[in-house]
Amino acid sequence: MSGGPVQSIFSSPRLSLGLQTNVENNGGEVGRTGESFEVSVARKSPESRSGSDHADALSGDDDLDASDRPLKKKKRYHRHTPQQIQELESVFKECPHPDEKQRLDLSRRLNLDSRQVKFWFQNRRTQLKTQIERHENSLLRQENDKLRAENMSVREAMRHPMCSHCGGSAVLGEISLEEHQLRIENSRLKDELDRLCALAGKFINRSDEAVSHHLPNSPLKLGVGSKNVYDGGGFTLVPSGFEISPFFSGLEAPVNRTGTDVAAGVDEKSLYLDLALSAMDELVKMAQTSEPLWIASSKGKMLNREEYNKSFRPCLGPKPDGFVPEASKEVGMVIINSLALVETLMDSERWAEMFPCMIARNSTTEIISSGMGGTRNGALHLMQAELQLLSPLVPVRQVTFLRFCKQHAEGVWAVVDVSIDRISDRGGSASSAWSSLSCRRLPSGCLVHDMPNGYSKVTWIDHTEYDETNIHHLYRPLVRSGLAFGSKRWISALQRQCESLTILMSSPNKPTPAISSIGKKSMLKLAQRMTENFCRGVCASSSQKWSKLDIGNIDEDVRIMTRKNVDDSGEPPGILLSASTSVWVPVSPRRLFDFLRDELMRSEWDILSNGGPMQEIANIFKGQDHSNSVSLLRSTAMNASQSSMLILQETSIDASGATVVYAPVDIPAMHSVMNGGDSAYVALLPSGFAILPDVQGTEETGSLFTVAFQILVNSLPTAKLNVESIETVSNLISCTVQKIRAALRCDK
Repeated sequence: MSGGPVQSIFSSPRLSLGLQTNVENNGGEVGRTGESFEVSVARKSPESRSGSDHADALSGDDDLDASDRPLKKKKRYHRHTPQQIQELESVFKECPHPDEKQRLDLSRRLNLDSRQVKFWFQNRRTQLKTQIERHENSLLRQENDKLRAENMSVREAMRHPMCSHCGGSAVLGEISLEEHQLRIENSRLKDELDRLCALAGKFINRSDEAVSHHLPNSPLKLGVGSKNVYDGGGFTLVPSGFEISPFFSGLEAPVNRTGTDVAAGVDEKSLYLDLALSAMDELVKMAQTSEPLWIASSKGKMLNREEYNKSFRPCLGPKPDGFVPEASKEVGMVIINSLALVETLMDSERWAEMFPCMIARNSTTEIISSGMGGTRNGALHLMQAELQLLSPLVPVRQVTFLRFCKQHAEGVWAVVDVSIDRISDRGGSASSAWSSLSCRRLPSGCLVHDMPNGYSKVTWIDHTEYDETNIHHLYRPLVRSGLAFGSKRWISALQRQCESLTILMSSPNKPTPAISSIGKKSMLKLAQRMTENFCRGVCASSSQKWSKLDIGNIDEDVRIMTRKNVDDSGEPPGILLSASTSVWVPVSPRRLFDFLRDELMRSEWDILSNGGPMQEIANIFKGQDHSNSVSLLRSTAMNASQSSMLILQETSIDASGATVVYAPVDIPAMHSVMNGGDSAYVALLPSGFAILPDVQGTEETGSLFTVAFQILVNSLPTAKLNVESIETVSNLISCTVQKIRAALRCDK
């Protein structure tokens, strides 16, 4: 029915789960009204004992009491024949709500009155609903009995509780993750200290036999090789040569002065927890502080480095030599509630779907804690990610980090990321630990406050230190400003994606005759895969095994890569070539974006247009700005070889940049997708453009423009790549850039 819940259109239904709350609430009242109307009609109709008997006729006198009409004869009821019931049941399975035309057809075929058919279907629907409710009530009773039995067993087990980790008496009630870890660590450290003291005593007995007879049975003998450490309640004896780990805030852990762990080693999870707590404290303070810590500028709120050094103790130690700091803060209203956003960030798959153009690859290495009480409060995950900017001139950022989630109040959550490179490499020197490190993530993340109407106020902090030697000089100002990887880009992408999900679930688009509702979902799923493959091809993500080619006569700013496809049905088999480059264009990002998405101007630069304008035959809007959409284009000047080809295109724009991604697709394959077929078997190779603002000046005077193509150069995976194919693709990129410049009159 029209008031029912709207299904998600993305590959992962969990991503839009938190956003369906408001949409379902808007449509829920309509659904309940329609349901109650149906039931009331069914109850007014006379029911037989079998549920399939009906009155021959009904009148307004049926509601009168029998005593008011003593002279009238008793109503006669008619039982349908088995053949009639069988036919009605067969139709009911296919269509429980027949229209008037179907009811008339049934009445003629079964020799029944149209009203009899109508009332039979009403009663049958009521009967089916009653059966379902009885079955659900039975299941609920069974579940209730099961829960009652489990409750009794838990009560019995809680009479004499014992902690399985530390062996002490368990504390009834829920304790925080921090307290739980501290209890375990305290028990382990006591055992470790006793063992170390015993080992130190044996060592001293062996090395100091010449002087030990001067202090027989003296407790000071152990003190010869030890020192006193104040632990808050007294002094603890720790063997000399060891010191307290700087990663512990209040937890004493014996660590060798060289940085290596003692004996069995310090519990790595305890180090993770201490680092996560310190990072969370720093993130919340930075999010709640304004000036003088944050300075407003034309590029957003930038960090006052001098004030930061006064206020915070770096939890990752000093900045590596040659690294450049980058920090930014952005606040925005997002149409998503705090719980849904937290669930998205703590799930690696949903996180990647929310930021498809920023996350090239990610995974959850270890779930250290899943949270308390069935919530994400206290959840601590070890994760890896590749963060990308759509340009071959900026390398992918590979980071290994902790993600910690904590609820600070009702409707207030915080999620923080912090790199663990120093913990992972504690066994060696600082120089070896940073030798392969190109980026590290200082406490970064978001503070989320629930707002009315399903919105949230999100304060995003991004704080990174990175090596910029491999970044092209054209992009260094953009990266330093925070617009490339910083908080403004995270917030802008989040706002656009959440708005897109909300609009698509509420189905505001006008119905397209050529696309069914299921086909719309398949088409969006295909466009999502196309854009993801485009981004991975531009940035050379490790998720796709691209091999870079070094060709002498190719411009050094053009990246040429190749790979073979053998068994991926989503791409044509054979040798694939990816070519991309980035240039500066003296026009604003919006003007450049509008030019590229205009189907009437496409013949100015696209060889697939065959010299004529494109015709839009389908469009699905994904935002209030109709520039964010998925469309299907057809050339009006197709030749014989292109007669079976369409172009699938996705365009998107926000405050941080814009993309135009397209791919040629076969007409039969697209017809299957538009009718609800599986889009995973549609082979495509995406091409397109990425547009970023130029921030070298105080005003927006230009754009950083990336052009990328993926082309099948040979349908045989075993074939060898020749130089002519590489030069052809390189020339295609150069010609495309020149045509766009000429059309925009950039050369004048």
